[in-house]
Amino acid sequence: MEKIIEESKQGETLVLEQKPQNTKKLFIESYGCAMNFSDSEIVASILSDGGYNTTQILEEADLVLVNTCSIRDKAEQTIRKRLEKYNAVKRINPKMKVGVLGCMAERLKSQFLEEEKIVDLVVGPDAYKDLPNLLQEVEEGRDAINVILSKDETYGDISPVRLMSNGITALVSITRGCDNMCTFCVVPFTRGRERSREPQSIMKEIQDLWDKGFKEITLLGQNVDSYLWYGGGLKKDFENASDMQKATAVDFDQLLEMVAVGFPKMRIRFSTSNPQDMHESILHVIAKYPNICKHIHLPVQSGSNRILKEMNRLHTREEYMTLIDKIRTIIPNSSISQDMIAGFPTETEQDHQDTLSLMEYVKYNFGYMYSYSERPGTLAGRKMEDDVTEETKARRLQEIVDLQQKHAWMRSEEFIGQTVEVLVEKVSKKSTEEFSGRNSQSITVVFPKENYKIGDFVNVKITSCTSGTLKGEAIGLSEMN
Repeated sequence: MEKIIEESKQGETLVLEQKPQNTKKLFIESYGCAMNFSDSEIVASILSDGGYNTTQILEEADLVLVNTCSIRDKAEQTIRKRLEKYNAVKRINPKMKVGVLGCMAERLKSQFLEEEKIVDLVVGPDAYKDLPNLLQEVEEGRDAINVILSKDETYGDISPVRLMSNGITALVSITRGCDNMCTFCVVPFTRGRERSREPQSIMKEIQDLWDKGFKEITLLGQNVDSYLWYGGGLKKDFENASDMQKATAVDFDQLLEMVAVGFPKMRIRFSTSNPQDMHESILHVIAKYPNICKHIHLPVQSGSNRILKEMNRLHTREEYMTLIDKIRTIIPNSSISQDMIAGFPTETEQDHQDTLSLMEYVKYNFGYMYSYSERPGTLAGRKMEDDVTEETKARRLQEIVDLQQKHAWMRSEEFIGQTVEVLVEKVSKKSTEEFSGRNSQSITVVFPKENYKIGDFVNVKITSCTSGTLKGEAIGLSEMN
């Protein structure tokens, strides 16, 4: 499982439409990956029905929830600081209740409730429907905890409230959990084993988004390529399914095609992919439908076969490169992005050079790069010594970042002179006279506003670029409108 952490979104407070009959105030902050932000929308939906309106003023909240991430030590430290802040406010407003949701809740349940006594309730990723009962427990003066991981909970029956939404793009969760036991990753332990959501509930949610004017969705999961619906249950139990279940099962390429055909004027993205599950059939579906974006986020983590084995990645360097070649052949205009870890235990200088040479082979459009931090509970945390010095990790990470920057410039320059289709998402940060949006390859494009509006699909001729942004002039609306 790969988790993309968008730094600009960390600690976002959710806001939704106020219901006049609701009398209680909910303050909810989210940290971590897109999955956590999507989960916060589910939580807000459940609590909205339970009498809570959201607030962005911490001091007036009856209930404060923080949706947490365990992927990096930095994220956990940030959340601990936030809990200190909540508790300082709680001393002034003792009726306020504080709860921890998500991955960190599952991992540190007893510590938060019993040892440190810094929260009133702890709710794991599969227990959000139990929130009303848990809050009742808290009201009656008892600590409340539910971190049981489910074999079948996908929240397919909950219609998420779109919170910090621009009304244009939305996340649609299609799987939960992960079966890939990468040694650096805590997700299988905090989110449980992999299960997929019923296809019709996914289509219904997308239809609802389309009816509300949304123009782009991202199909979301820890590992979307291994999506498999055969009537419910864990993916690992598919081998025990009946002949009828196997014959009528829906996998990711079928789901992707179903969505593309069902919503031809809606843009479709997906995240995240795992190399060993990215089958050629998926690539042909992406190539076939113009409304499926030509961007594949394909985490690799290391270019060294030895380190890939230590990480329990289920692919080799050579298999990954073969997959890259297939993508380039079948979808020649696709962008490719990466996740990379520098300084994994036992990583040598040669292993690091293997990573750099893999990057030279692929020349990614962009990437998410981190130095290794040991996560308690993971196989690496339990069995491997974190033996690469912080100084060496920092240097290797910088070399990876520098090389990525060089490749990003090169890839951006390839767009100059091309006309690309851009979905206008917002006003540019740097100029109120310009719009900002992404092209099919998930590269940010800015152009003068003229008479266009947010939500338009606009053809833009690219005239210049930076390493991460394309600049151009609008030449008209595209056929997607």
